[in-house]
Amino acid sequence: MTQHGFRRYVAIGDSFSEGYGDLREDGTLRGWADFVALGLARASTETVSYANLAIRGRKLLPILDEQLDRAIAMGPDLVSFNGGGNDIMRPRVSIDGVADRLDGAVERLRAGGAHVLLLSGANPSAHIPMGSLLARRGEQLAQAVRVRYPREGVTFVDNWADRTLADLRYWSVDRLHLNALGHARVASNVLTALDVPVPEEWGIDDVAAAPPGPRQRRTAAYYREHVLPWIGRRLTGRSSGDGREPKIAQLQPVDTRG
Repeated sequence: MTQHGFRRYVAIGDSFSEGYGDLREDGTLRGWADFVALGLARASTETVSYANLAIRGRKLLPILDEQLDRAIAMGPDLVSFNGGGNDIMRPRVSIDGVADRLDGAVERLRAGGAHVLLLSGANPSAHIPMGSLLARRGEQLAQAVRVRYPREGVTFVDNWADRTLADLRYWSVDRLHLNALGHARVASNVLTALDVPVPEEWGIDDVAAAPPGPRQRRTAAYYREHVLPWIGRRLTGRSSGDGREPKIAQLQPVDTRG
């Protein structure tokens, strides 16, 4: 048996869990869930396998419809789950309704035999247009989830409350998705919550101790390259994840070399 007891790990969710914003040199995405899988594997005496079914742009109901049963069928002992971020960015949303669906999904995963790793996303509101609306709704959702945990069989990682992650240096050029530093920080939060060692070479504490990065103006190029395409997809009912398949559709052994 492994030191931590997790040998089959599956991640489900949207762009946050897919790893959007953390691009490798070969053009593939990494992200915090990949980092977590690596941390689990390095802390294990046995092979750890990992799948990632998350797809960018997914609202909560499609995540549940497309990914939940698929994840349970893999027989995981650990499932990480984040959702609702795309829902709260729509004009109308029931925060309690989103929290109830999250809770129902957690119970289905627990009934399937998995320990559930439930995450809130990091807070990008200081850097994006209409950030005050997102900040208000995001805090409402985070609070609606906080009051339901801790619970047996569930680890809740409250990244929304991690003020260090609010610094711009943790965010990608679109300011809505984390960059490599941000994803590593989230992975550190997760592994710490699971009582699994955080690899020292990630330098998490050193980065957090450095002075905050400077604020940057949102230029016309920023709106043209990031904001307007996002608005266009919302007006036409499209999603950045349309036609995409999961990046790791089946459980695969984790390469501990990283």
